[in-house]
Amino acid sequence: MSQHSAPAIKPTDDPAFKLPASLAALRLPLCAGGLVALLLGWGFATQSIDANFGMSVYLTAVVYCMTLVLGCLFFVLIQHLVRAGWSTVVRRIAELVMIMVIPMGILFLPVLGSLWMGQGTLYGWDSPDAYQAEHHVPEQVWLEKLRWLNQEWFTIRTIGYFAVWSALAIFFFKNSVRQDETGEKAITDRMQYWSGPAVMLFSLTTSFAAFDWVMSLAPMWFSTMFGVYMFAGSILAAHCLIAVASFVLQKKGAMRDEVTVEHYHDLGKLIFGFVFFWTYISFSQYLLIWYANIPEETHWFYVRQVGTWGGIGLALIFLHWMLPFAGTMSRHVRRRPALVCGWGVYLLIMHYVDVYFMIMPETKAGNAGGAIGVCSSILCVAGMVSLLTGLVVGLAQQNKVVAVGDPRLAESIAFENI
Repeated sequence: MSQHSAPAIKPTDDPAFKLPASLAALRLPLCAGGLVALLLGWGFATQSIDANFGMSVYLTAVVYCMTLVLGCLFFVLIQHLVRAGWSTVVRRIAELVMIMVIPMGILFLPVLGSLWMGQGTLYGWDSPDAYQAEHHVPEQVWLEKLRWLNQEWFTIRTIGYFAVWSALAIFFFKNSVRQDETGEKAITDRMQYWSGPAVMLFSLTTSFAAFDWVMSLAPMWFSTMFGVYMFAGSILAAHCLIAVASFVLQKKGAMRDEVTVEHYHDLGKLIFGFVFFWTYISFSQYLLIWYANIPEETHWFYVRQVGTWGGIGLALIFLHWMLPFAGTMSRHVRRRPALVCGWGVYLLIMHYVDVYFMIMPETKAGNAGGAIGVCSSILCVAGMVSLLTGLVVGLAQQNKVVAVGDPRLAESIAFENI
């Protein structure tokens, strides 16, 4: 890596490191408007179609937002693990998002509530006798399934997932913020030391959460690659979110000298790479199941290859892989912040379509619910994203938007691609 002439590091209280007032003013409108939109979307879906569809719409929004939060958590962990210097100026954005795992735990409560209401409101296995009879599942096989899929054990695991993620997010966030004040290098060493075990805990919990929350919507279907599939989408979305947030902050006057074309270039490369990684995992999962052609394994894909779902599946191939793959391949694109931001916004939308494609075909209605169903889905996810954005803005007001105390800040500002 070569070094180029870089601007001098500003004092830690410089306005460039603070959230611009124009963005800070959006906190309450985002939170209030988001909450209203979330409740309206959820309510419309429930009242116009049924409770199962309403909860599926809500779960889709929850899972989408969780992938953003967890993707940012992984971004922070991996930067410490590999001792990355280039990302220091954008890492705080990921830190501010990852701490949203705590309010996401609250937003997940309706999912657990629907589980304890019984009668398969969201998960078919929550009404064991009805599901077994409807799908003609052999009793012994079904009893083995229910050893894992039951209300008590599902709730305990979910609490465990959020406990682990919250502990990791709080530890790394608090240490990073403390370093803003002290500048102690020992804090960086401490975070590097714990990043290895943290990545292992993260990998286990996110994989099993994917199995529990999404894959179990089709309780007789299974794929050992499903956790990796969701992880691929999560980390891709996280890089897109960081690029978009960096661009918006710079446009509003923050960190203009600190985040350079070189950082967008690296984010663009990571976006390009994870577009291909998501495609590779998606195709690998499909190919293995298609080749084996075992009925209980093929059902999940069969449902998503007919009717409207088949069209969405084809759209994902062309619009989640081919188009962004070609669009982000060029070095000239990756070195233009506006284009990197544009592709980031586009892929964040496509990532939602991917999450929607995982969850909504498993509804009892078996379809998108028509115009009302689609509008409710959009309203629900837009509301939850808006609510979380407002919370992030509120947290950013109280902290710096750049990790100003990190000893690698100078290296990050001077970073240049080869």
